[in-house]
Amino acid sequence: MDLATRKRCLFVTGQLAKEALEKTLAGCGAGFDWSIQALRIKVAALMTTDYIESTLSVPACDAVYLPGLSQASPETLSASFGVPFIKGPKDLRDLPEFFGRAAEGYRPDGEHALTILAEINEIQRLSDEQIVAAAERYRHSGADVIDLGCSPEHPLEDAGRVVALLRGRGFRVSIDTFDESEALSADAAGAELLLSLDSRNLSLAGRLRSAVPVVIADPGEGLGSLLRNLDEARRRGARRVIADPVLEPIHFGFAASVRRYCEAREALPDADMLMGVGNLTELTEADSTGVNAVLLGLMSELKIGYALTTEVAGWARGSVRELDCGRRMMHHASRRSAIPKGFDDRLVTTRDPRVTHPTEVDLRGLQEKVTDRNFRIDTDGEAIYVFNCEKFVKDTNIRDIFPRLGVADDASHAFYLGRELMKADLARRLGKKYIQGEPLRWGYLTYVEEEGGDHARPRRAPARGRREAAARRAEGR
Repeated sequence: MDLATRKRCLFVTGQLAKEALEKTLAGCGAGFDWSIQALRIKVAALMTTDYIESTLSVPACDAVYLPGLSQASPETLSASFGVPFIKGPKDLRDLPEFFGRAAEGYRPDGEHALTILAEINEIQRLSDEQIVAAAERYRHSGADVIDLGCSPEHPLEDAGRVVALLRGRGFRVSIDTFDESEALSADAAGAELLLSLDSRNLSLAGRLRSAVPVVIADPGEGLGSLLRNLDEARRRGARRVIADPVLEPIHFGFAASVRRYCEAREALPDADMLMGVGNLTELTEADSTGVNAVLLGLMSELKIGYALTTEVAGWARGSVRELDCGRRMMHHASRRSAIPKGFDDRLVTTRDPRVTHPTEVDLRGLQEKVTDRNFRIDTDGEAIYVFNCEKFVKDTNIRDIFPRLGVADDASHAFYLGRELMKADLARRLGKKYIQGEPLRWGYLTYVEEEGGDHARPRRAPARGRREAAARRAEGR
């Protein structure tokens, strides 16, 4: 049942969040009738399947929405009550987005139109084990082809053996070399692509058995040279060629190279084309995420089907995964003639795409309803707030907050609060969403939930520590 058919919706929450949920739904504009049932429990995160089954009375409705932090199983409850149960967002302030965000037909692992070549640099310096390990890491990140980067000063005598080594483990392989013996050896072993040919080595074009040549212009020359070299490669017998107008680094021809790509596409409307994005990500000291996103947009507009990258510079680590995420986002947007926004936020890492904050008035109102000593932590984007039934602490410096909480004699409690204060401070500084007890989100970098695993929580905590752990979830719902 899709959202359009859910005209009557029941929202289940805890006592503390009922009023906030009412206000949020009233301004949600979701286009359906709703009602709220606040169960006799303060913190919505503590709701279990058994508790809901024994206490919830479901009126006639089309769907029941649970708090995102609830421990309950929607599948079990759907079977028990005969109505679809759905978990909403972890923060009720995200409800408008939850109901209005349309990503119809989009899958993060869905279709794309870009082949990623991930280069292993200077393979002559690496052992077989190191080459295979790097290739496995790139493949896990989304690379389609492993590119062997060779050194002009140190030719590889057994390039074909390395190609065969990787192909034997299921890898697609290309080679980046101007050395004739390396190129032919790799080609004989089944390399798919040869980077690169210009007038100095175009004689290879008709001698390759498996590798498709990637053709570039002669050094220092422009589009005319590229077009001549492409024609010559075909004349010499190349059945298929890929054009590379070559992306240049900033202040060394970057703007002109972007123009050259546009002109090349105009001159070669149906040609396969490659862009070496590493010349920008590796040679610009900035986080590669945004750089790759812009280049992916350029490749999408120009229908460039191959991207070559590497991950040598520290700020470019993750480039393969970034290209993998972004190629699917750009393909989805391109097919719908839409901007690449609103359906995949994995390339938003250091900040968050959408951030909502409570106000100090909201938090003081919440404190008035709190009857226990468990500390709640939140931020309005400017200051950090910590409160329970006895205290309300506001500050911008967590070093000043901690001594005022009076927990120095409780190691477990102090550790938990110290960690949460640091997370809240990071969220405040970076412009990220903070939900107490939940890990911060880092886009595609969020692989492992930091709260998971037995190591993340004590096996047996003091009584107040256990209550704190149970109530540490934000009063989202």
